Amino acid sequence: MRPNSLKKPIVLLSVSLLSTILFVIFLQGRPYSSSSSLESDAMARSFILWLHGLGDSGPANEPIKTLFKSPEFRNAKWLFPSAPSNPVSCNYGMVMPSWFDIPELPLTAGSPKDESSVLKAVKNVHAIIDKEIAGGTNPENVYICGFSQGGALTLASVLLYPKTLGGGAVFSGWVPFNSSIIQKFSEDAKKTPILWSHGIDDRTVLFEAGQAALPFLQEAGVTCEFKAYPGLGHSIADDELRYLESWMRQKMQSSSS
Repeated sequence: MRPNSLKKPIVLLSVSLLSTILFVIFLQGRPYSSSSSLESDAMARSFILWLHGLGDSGPANEPIKTLFKSPEFRNAKWLFPSAPSNPVSCNYGMVMPSWFDIPELPLTAGSPKDESSVLKAVKNVHAIIDKEIAGGTNPENVYICGFSQGGALTLASVLLYPKTLGGGAVFSGWVPFNSSIIQKFSEDAKKTPILWSHGIDDRTVLFEAGQAALPFLQEAGVTCEFKAYPGLGHSIADDELRYLESWMRQKMQSSSS
């Protein structure tokens, strides 16, 4: 009985030593993954923040990302947050998902603006961007996109952010503050490119409200590509999203080269 009981621990010890040796050899054969390599992956990754319109939600817009098929978007991180519920003046104080207050609809070039409400919403967007950049994403790989009210918030968030971002894409939006705020734009923020898409037949945010962004941005020294879509009302067309993909892909390729 004793010899058998002695052999058993020896066999188990041998197996254990063999397993340890094989594990060490396996580790030596694998490429070393350091914190610096993880940071470089994050730096190379693109972050796309999508801001929805009044009364909408983030999850309802998530299918948008499935339209972006280019290889540059394979590792992109998308985020579709939902606006908090707030009373909205243009809808008689009704409580609904809203980034900030809107005094009136339809919106024209001369519509009143609730700047304090907008600036409060901007702080929340900046908190999202700050968190992503703190995680290692290069600011030039950060893109903010938004439709209607989300487009107006996109513009405000990009222009008031202290760093140069990859780009800001505004769909059927408007300038949500007066020209006096231009003095608050940093020189780095002014370098962030803007893509503006607007339907000529928009009856909610009139085309003239979108066009008013051009002299505003020109005065601020911000580069903006403005694209008008005949026959398009207050909605996003597939053509707009296809062009957005092309526009962002070019920016991504430039930032990675």
